[in-house]
Amino acid sequence: MNLNVRFSIASYRVTIRPPEPIGYRSRIDPPIPTYQPSAAGFRPCGTKRECESAVNSKRPVNLDLGKFHFPLPAITSILHRISGIIIFVGVAFLLYGLDLSLSGEDGFARVSELLDSFLAKLIIWGILSALLYHLVAGIKHLLMDMGIAEELESGRLAAKITVVVSIVLIILAGVWVW
Repeated sequence: MNLNVRFSIASYRVTIRPPEPIGYRSRIDPPIPTYQPSAAGFRPCGTKRECESAVNSKRPVNLDLGKFHFPLPAITSILHRISGIIIFVGVAFLLYGLDLSLSGEDGFARVSELLDSFLAKLIIWGILSALLYHLVAGIKHLLMDMGIAEELESGRLAAKITVVVSIVLIILAGVWVW
């Protein structure tokens, strides 16, 4: 089945061809001109490969993440999302411990014994830290939704308050766990 279609209006010709396998190009086919926008309209820039190499040559090979400096409100927003993910994963561990402790006296003793280890306390403290940070940052977001601290300077101040209050609560949670 041949899908070649030729359409001509004045000097404009459209050719529709079936898709070629990746990397396959017949030597007898002429190069397919591609078009890029310019001030005078569309102009041909050569073959598709020439256009792609012209565009790709201007792009950086790799991004240096050390050059990016996010403002504190952006960092607190990103950490709010990360803490939500940590809480989501941590709930699975907490539900497993609850199920085991409610299974009977042996299960309760096993959970109590497990929670006495340093690693379990560290995991509980991490989940509590994520929960407390998420709570404080969520309150900040709710206040911003009400129109409070939406300006640039008040947003920065709200981000600083979020970090300070979260650090205090996280330290208190660490004291409580240990």
